[in-house]
Amino acid sequence: MVADGLGRARKVVRWTLIGTLIVAWFLVVLMTIGGLGTEVSKWYRVLPALAGLVVFSWLFVRMTGAILSHRPFRREIVVSGVLSVALMVVGGAQMTGWGFVPLAWLSIAAVGVSRKVAVLLGAGTAVVVTPLAVVATLAGNDPAFPGDTSTTGLVVGVTVYYVAMCALFPWTNRLWVWIWRLAEEAHAGREAQARLAVAEERLRFARDLHDLVGHQLSAIAVKSELAVRLSDADAAAAKDEMAEVRGLARTALRELRETVRGYRRLDLNAELAAVRGVLEAAGVSCRLHLPYREVPEDVAPVFAWVVREAATNVLRHSSASRCDITVRHSEEAAVLEVRNDGVTRRAVEDIGSGLAGMGERLAAVGGTLTARPTGSGEFVLRAVAPLPVEVGA
Repeated sequence: MVADGLGRARKVVRWTLIGTLIVAWFLVVLMTIGGLGTEVSKWYRVLPALAGLVVFSWLFVRMTGAILSHRPFRREIVVSGVLSVALMVVGGAQMTGWGFVPLAWLSIAAVGVSRKVAVLLGAGTAVVVTPLAVVATLAGNDPAFPGDTSTTGLVVGVTVYYVAMCALFPWTNRLWVWIWRLAEEAHAGREAQARLAVAEERLRFARDLHDLVGHQLSAIAVKSELAVRLSDADAAAAKDEMAEVRGLARTALRELRETVRGYRRLDLNAELAAVRGVLEAAGVSCRLHLPYREVPEDVAPVFAWVVREAATNVLRHSSASRCDITVRHSEEAAVLEVRNDGVTRRAVEDIGSGLAGMGERLAAVGGTLTARPTGSGEFVLRAVAPLPVEVGA
């Protein structure tokens, strides 16, 4: 679910970056329709400009993908920059129409560069496009200014607009990309933490196995060599040594089985804590409702397996934002309930097969397992296991 969340964040950031391109298209279409019948809306100007805008849009989308994928896109920046200025000139350079295209280019070109370069790009864009917009405005191509506006007012208005936009646009998308980078780093950090935890567990298991079996195997090797040397000179002594080797081997085998059994036996409290950490790391709020007394040992390992499987289903097959895990028990039975708010049709189908093994585990201790939606957008998994009569609440 963490990966899915990162994918959704990527889509949100990408569409946010493309937002300025969408605004540019909206203004261009609006200005073209509003200027029908004028010189700047003649077909021999509009058609080439629109074709160029399509190419510019393709380059723009390529640049957004390159930004999110950490790929260089200098060639696209140069080509699309030159094209944006050409489109501004051909289209009529209205500051609320074709004159917005260079600003859209600036919003994406200033991403992935240093702050100094971003400032220089903004200043350079203002220097290039402001005179073009001023000339177009003085020629009466921009309906944003009434015809009776003074020349000084036109020049000041257009200049202030472009200077302000060129100062603002380099930082809008940079903020979103910075947030995206933080999300990537957080995701990579969680993956690294998970890999480190697995590596530490493997190291711990190897260390425990060495400490447990290493001494026994060393003794077996020494006594076996001694038995080989004694086999010709003293058969009785060699036989005694081999008897000791047999005893050491049985002891090592018994201790190894006990160690493996301990690793395979899940601890309910540890599993609950681990599941809560994993769910919250995936963006799912997890609340534990536990009894004041420990769950009996006959039932706790089975509940631990059910909790693990339930958490796996929440992460893989649902879009939950909240998960409540409740454990309670009386003198007669223990109950585990996992409730989440991310039920989907696919989740119901997958959980039906995914928890079959857990149902068998519960059946082995005389318990039952149910998993179904509540009808109110929630999914509830409920495990019930009977307790021996002598076990109190």
